[in-house]
Amino acid sequence: MIIHAGDIDSPSLLPLLERIAPLVAVRGNMDFGSWAADLSETETVQVGRTWIYILHDLNRLDLLPESGGFRVVISGHTHRSQLSKRNGTLYLNPGSSTYPRHPAPASMAFLRIQGKKTEARLINLDSDRSSDTALILPWGF
Repeated sequence: MIIHAGDIDSPSLLPLLERIAPLVAVRGNMDFGSWAADLSETETVQVGRTWIYILHDLNRLDLLPESGGFRVVISGHTHRSQLSKRNGTLYLNPGSSTYPRHPAPASMAFLRIQGKKTEARLINLDSDRSSDTALILPWGF
């Protein structure tokens, strides 16, 4: 599955991503025009027993993820990768693979959910390293 947290910028990107894997995408502040009208500001997806909440700007989060049963919140907007855990919820901003904000590197993230374990890895695309930061969270359900 590919999750895109907004600022898609070009409608031609979505069909390309959909050819690779199932796609969940939200509208970012740089996504406008008729092609972006069908994109929601937020999306939710369930992977196994884990619910994920997706939005573009984390400052617009209008719920308490842990109260809503969300174990992961994915956002974009800053174009800078970030990974943290608060109140049992993983917060992940994969950064930007195409338009990172200086001095942040081009980046993306892998999120692996297997049983009761969630593993997130931030990938620095500007370096030879395969993983810069990893956070592995075992959660009991």
